[in-house]
Amino acid sequence: MRQTLTIISVLAVATLFAIVIPDANTGTPAQAAKPSVVPKKYYGRIGLKMARMMPNFHVLQQPLDDEISRRAWTNLVTYYDYDHSVFLQSDLDKLAAHETTIDDELLSGDIWFGFEIYELYCRRLVERINFATNLLNAAAADTNFWDFTQNETYRIKRKDAPWPATREDAEEHWRKRMKNEVLAQIVSRELDAEDAALDGPVSLEASVEDEAMADVMDANDKNLSPEENLVKKYRQYATVLTEPDEEAVLQHYLSAVARAYDPHSDYMSPASKEDFDMDMNLSLCGVGAVLSMDDGALKIAEIMPGGPMDLDGRIKAGDKITGVREGDGEMEDIMWQPIKKSIRKIRGKKGTRVTLEILPRSDPSGATRKYIELVRDEIKLEDQAATGRVEKIVRDDVEHKLGYVYLPGFYGTMDKAPGDEGYRSAAEDVARYLGEFNAQDVEGLVLDLRGDGGGSLKEAVLLSALFVPSGPVVQIRDTRTVSALPIPRGNPVVFKKPMVVLVDRASASASEIVTGHLRDTGRAIVLGDSQTHGKGTVQTVLGMGPEKYGSMKITTARFYRVNGMSTQMKGVASDIHLPSLLDSLDIGEDKLTYALPFTYIRKADYVACWDLDKYIDAVKQRSDARLAVDERYLRHLENVAAMKAIGEREEVPLEKTARTAMMRSDRKIRELDEEKQDAKKENKGEEAPRRKRNQLKEDDIVLDEAFAILADIIQLKGGETLPASDTPQFYNNMFWGF
Repeated sequence: MRQTLTIISVLAVATLFAIVIPDANTGTPAQAAKPSVVPKKYYGRIGLKMARMMPNFHVLQQPLDDEISRRAWTNLVTYYDYDHSVFLQSDLDKLAAHETTIDDELLSGDIWFGFEIYELYCRRLVERINFATNLLNAAAADTNFWDFTQNETYRIKRKDAPWPATREDAEEHWRKRMKNEVLAQIVSRELDAEDAALDGPVSLEASVEDEAMADVMDANDKNLSPEENLVKKYRQYATVLTEPDEEAVLQHYLSAVARAYDPHSDYMSPASKEDFDMDMNLSLCGVGAVLSMDDGALKIAEIMPGGPMDLDGRIKAGDKITGVREGDGEMEDIMWQPIKKSIRKIRGKKGTRVTLEILPRSDPSGATRKYIELVRDEIKLEDQAATGRVEKIVRDDVEHKLGYVYLPGFYGTMDKAPGDEGYRSAAEDVARYLGEFNAQDVEGLVLDLRGDGGGSLKEAVLLSALFVPSGPVVQIRDTRTVSALPIPRGNPVVFKKPMVVLVDRASASASEIVTGHLRDTGRAIVLGDSQTHGKGTVQTVLGMGPEKYGSMKITTARFYRVNGMSTQMKGVASDIHLPSLLDSLDIGEDKLTYALPFTYIRKADYVACWDLDKYIDAVKQRSDARLAVDERYLRHLENVAAMKAIGEREEVPLEKTARTAMMRSDRKIRELDEEKQDAKKENKGEEAPRRKRNQLKEDDIVLDEAFAILADIIQLKGGETLPASDTPQFYNNMFWGF
């Protein structure tokens, strides 16, 4: 419903307000006048343009109404105060006047609410940080300030916690927050000392790595007390978050509205659009990661194959970047900095060094930090290309030759034709390995799509065509029509032997299309995590007029399998569940706020080309019996369960003995996670980069079992291969535009 719009005095909003930030050296409050952020005159026209575009172009075709307004309001409030620790409940009560009026305000060209909430947030944040830094300064002067013998706990997951009712409630939360962070630093330093004592003599390579780590830690004030470190950190928070930037405030506001439709739609300011274009064109060198903002940090949404981060191997998708060090400079905390500024710090010239402060995905408490130096470089096509090998295993005194292909991404040059210089194709590279396998009488194939975040849709279709003779591969539904992408006319099947597809929660987009197609046509059995990532949507970037208006990234279509089921939310379920550590973490489309729901449409006109799916029960029984007595796999399941328990932890103890035991146990689990990543790289024919690569305790048990399951299928099929196809070719609205 339409309501009378809130009138905000321009004079009041433009008035200077005082921000009190403790002095860097003395810790005493220092007065710093900062101007309120005032929107530019044309910002209202941007808001109106967006309000008209979203209902017209978004795949839901949902009007900008009170429901979208409520979602946008929630997005905006939780963006600024994700852990409910800055605003008071009374602030939320006042802001609630806009809960159902954002739609009306935007349609009238009014974007003031985005600036009003930002100014209120700045005031409250400075109040909280003043309290915290005063507390920390008092603790730094009194060695007996903290009592770590008390049986207290700190709630680390506060997204569902109530906002503090009073200032006293907020200060009690911040007291525990500071106590938790101080205790985490104390215990972490003690455990580091334990590890150093246990390591003993190390190789030259290890010494160089440890020396570099020590340099970073010195730059990050490791010799300061925990309280002094925290004072410095929170002072920087206040400085960064209250720095006037009207474009960033507008982006936060309009992005909150766009993401009320779904988490992949977004408003991109001119600066953000520039960053987006540079990412797509690889015009600047960086570390090779797709980044998003998550609880104030830069979350690593995807690691790009062939980039510095992928080749280094120590950083994983789901980790968060909390600090950046340029060359030999100081480590700079980037928590809550605008994402465009943080990304620009990470980028740089080819060959230059950048050190990242990493919060591991497996530590929701935030107590652990890793410091990893990378050398900026371009993405190397050779390093992101498919790799393959022949594996020999013995079953019942019979040796089987099995093919293995690892595909890190669906790469392909769009502006060149086959035979042109510089032309690359993921499907073509895989086809070469398949030809070699055929020449060596390989009996089956493991197609490893773990960690494959997708890429070219055309390459996904061409890859499926290597194994399936004809028919549709995927259906795409936009706001008006459903179209199917078919296998090209006259397609020759390259590989006709049994195959399994190995996936995890990071297998997304094009990976899910190929996995679903091979499963639905009876061509392969799917192994791995409970399901793939679950992203079944297509985004389109649309201009908004003048360049200064920015652009909209809008979800305009959805993917569907040939059986009519969407890959959205549910992804592709594994036929045989072989969980990785990712399976226990909050990774996947179903973990995102306001993700589009799972839907289905009429199945495509297709016929299964084989019957491997009918062997699922038989091979699962064999696999279950084999793994039930496999000590390596049982240890692996224990580690998966332990990682899951860490991820689900709601509170941490503030009593030192209990906290030390917890952090020591967590550290062992994280080390196993890192070792498994190294083992996986070695199994894919790559050199594990970390210095412990010669001390690996666990190998890739999931891949080993995939080979065993493939051998079971081969035995059950008795040497049978894909039958000749009498299925007619399928042609319907073929296009390659996604």
